[in-house]
Parts: sequence; structure tokens; C-alpha cells
Amino acid sequence: MAILMPRIIQAKQILRRSLSNGSSNAYMAIPKGYFAVYVGEQEKKRFVVSVSILSQPAFQELLCQAEEEFGYNHPMGGLTIPCSEDIFTDLASRFGAL
Repeated sequence: MAILMPRIIQAKQILRRSLSNGSSNAYMAIPKGYFAVYVGEQEKKRFVVSVSILSQPAFQELLCQAEEEFGYNHPMGGLTIPCSEDIFTDLASRFGAL
């Protein structure tokens, strides 16, 4: 379990930076305990997911890919995840995060 802690901390930092870049209206529309992600290859679709998904290794891998591709600049106000909607919805639903 100690091996995953740095990734969880890193995921929280990415989330915090992403939320600080968004507008206050978009932030207020998200319930406590959830955050917004934008997923899709061509057209991005917004999902609001539970923060519980941050502890999942598969999601942490997506965060690493997002960091490599987009850095910490997420102009849409939420994390931009570089994967297809189908893959993301399958992953999130397996962990009960949607």
C-alpha cells in the first residue's frame, strides 16, 4: 500500500491544479466528493466522478498519461483524460465512480 501513496498524492495535486484553473461557476456545479473530467478522442465529453476513483491504479495510470499529454494546463476546468469514452465509462463504472 505504501507504494501507491505517492501516486495518490500526485493525483490529488493534479486535481487541485485543475480545479484552480476552472471558473468558479463550473466548480460550484460539482457536488462535494466529486470532480469533473473530460474524456474523448475528438470531441470531449464531461463526466463528474467520485474522488474514490483516485485510489485506483488504473485511474492513476490515466492521470499519468494525462500529465504527459496535457501537463497541468486543463483549460476546460476539469481534468482532460486521453482515452475513449467507452474505456473511461467501463473503468469508472467498475469502480462505482460514475
